[in-house]
Amino acid sequence: MLYIRNIETIIEEIYQENQLDLQYEVNSTLPSPMSFNVSTNTLAYNYLQVNGYMSKVKIQESEEDFVRIMIYRELGYYITFKKHRPDMRTLLYGGDAEVAELKAEIETNAWDYGRELVPDRLKQSYDIVRERDGMLLNGRL
Repeated sequence: MLYIRNIETIIEEIYQENQLDLQYEVNSTLPSPMSFNVSTNTLAYNYLQVNGYMSKVKIQESEEDFVRIMIYRELGYYITFKKHRPDMRTLLYGGDAEVAELKAEIETNAWDYGRELVPDRLKQSYDIVRERDGMLLNGRL
């Protein structure tokens, strides 16, 4: 099990390696393992959810590398919004189909851009997490 300090050390390393001036915070009420708030440039994480997610998505990596993969994926949201600035009006006022399409596009871009940050040694595991995450969300894992 990884604790708050372990996760924060990994976040700090990744931020430093990628020269990112972003914030991070622990949030024990977050319903997901991690979330990136693009309006505040803050990565929030719930360490209990992080550990639970690792136990569901099991891969052949250390806990530390698994957390790295999760962080890279969340940083994909930062890059997505930095490069594309999706039309937030669509999320607020669009029809169900438009909103679903935009959310799917944002999600795909976040995974793709996050992968660009992943060290080569973790790319295969990142792809496995991506596949299993989709299965988990669809109730197939």
